Amino acid sequence: MKVNLGVKSDLIESRYSFDWLFGIMADCGVDRMQFGCSISTYLADDEYFRGVRRRAERRGIRITSVFSVMREFGGFASGDPWLAAATRRMWEKLIHAASLLGAGMAGTNASITMRDRPESREEGIRRFHLEIRDLMALAKREGLEALTTEPMSSVWEYPSTPDEIRGLAEELAAYHAEHAETTVPFLYCGDISHGVADREKRVVHDNWELFALEIPWMGEFHFKNTDAIFNSTFGFGPGERTRGIVDLARLAALIEANSDRFPLPEVTGYLEIGGPKVGRDYTDCHVGEALVESLAALREHFR
Repeated sequence: MKVNLGVKSDLIESRYSFDWLFGIMADCGVDRMQFGCSISTYLADDEYFRGVRRRAERRGIRITSVFSVMREFGGFASGDPWLAAATRRMWEKLIHAASLLGAGMAGTNASITMRDRPESREEGIRRFHLEIRDLMALAKREGLEALTTEPMSSVWEYPSTPDEIRGLAEELAAYHAEHAETTVPFLYCGDISHGVADREKRVVHDNWELFALEIPWMGEFHFKNTDAIFNSTFGFGPGERTRGIVDLARLAALIEANSDRFPLPEVTGYLEIGGPKVGRDYTDCHVGEALVESLAALREHFR
């Protein structure tokens, strides 16, 4: 199984330019980037995305995926028709941005239920299932290869449990099979740091179980470290590897052992870290160091 190594651009948000990131990636021998689509980019003109793509290509970097930075796509389950409509427009912009950037995949979170409005959950899931079918067709017209969503670590954020993950994937795989000429596949962007712990902090489904479950529908994934209850996430620097639970050798072995279960002949894993706290003079200066250290750890197992 060929695993490509990439970087998600979240850690430069509000503090460094794409040119800075492209330079570090090139120096580290990493040539694939997942564009982190933040709030401002949903309002940007087409030429902004064309410009980022040109600058990436000059440094030998391919923008292969677009994925949201935050949980801004939860409106389908909000119970508010105006927010649901805004979520639909944001999906359309995400897909269009991916097309302009030359990315094959675009994705975000699927559905978020407000904790004080549990009655809206099922309707939100139903709305997502309906909307994503139409968006799979739009992505096809825009020239994309797949849409993705990321299984999360809370039962309020669909999908998160094994039944939800399997059910959503199987339903949309069947829909795509019936409309293969007019839609793109729906796949998962896995995350090795995601598991589910209940309100008493008991682990219900661990990260290894969920990652392995998602493999038949996994088109891409995130490299990220975490603690025993998936509360905080961080990278793979020396100290972070000591306190984190994500063993990169174990992950490499898991992927290799399941290589025939992946839906594509190769998969890209993107390092997704926030880096040190944003907006402090004593932390922003260490972003490059954090990125380089984590990439070095990843390259010991994934090349």
